[in-house]
Amino acid sequence: MKGRPREFDADEALDCALEVFWRKGYEGASLSELTEAMGINRPSLYAAFGNKEELFRKALDRYAEGPAAYTREALNAPTAKSVAERLLQGAAEALTHPDYPPGCLGVHGALSCGEAAESIRDELGSRRAAYEVSLRQRFERAKMEGDLSADADCADLARLVTTVAQGMAVQAAGGATRQDLRRVAEMMLRAWPG
Repeated sequence: MKGRPREFDADEALDCALEVFWRKGYEGASLSELTEAMGINRPSLYAAFGNKEELFRKALDRYAEGPAAYTREALNAPTAKSVAERLLQGAAEALTHPDYPPGCLGVHGALSCGEAAESIRDELGSRRAAYEVSLRQRFERAKMEGDLSADADCADLARLVTTVAQGMAVQAAGGATRQDLRRVAEMMLRAWPG
């Protein structure tokens, strides 16, 4: 005997959960708020998405494929500086997009996690570290291609760019405008090595 078919669109429900998490952080988002925003009851949430932690991880994946896709796309830019430019200018656009909450889901989620959500904090830290590694590897490729000087420290450069991007996310959550963030990106790029 088959169970009843789902009476909701899982993608739409996940988008609604993503917005709640984005606005409130992992710990700040209650199951009641999530289910109300998603238009489903708790048993449906558990059946479709697992527990709150699993739902958050799915929301993070959705975020990475949607509003934060610019971070992955920036790695395909032709030069190291254009990688940084696309990442930082993409951040200025995405972090202040009128259709989304201000700031970054990953940064906001990490800042509002206490000890009870240590696994989520670890997950967010792991994702940030993985992106920094990808950026470092892209800069190392640029160095081998002669696009960055031989004495460039690719790890430090990747850490600098990600730190600026994360700082922009905090600034956006605090009310910085798109123009404010664009100026931060431009200043960082004026200091680009070489």
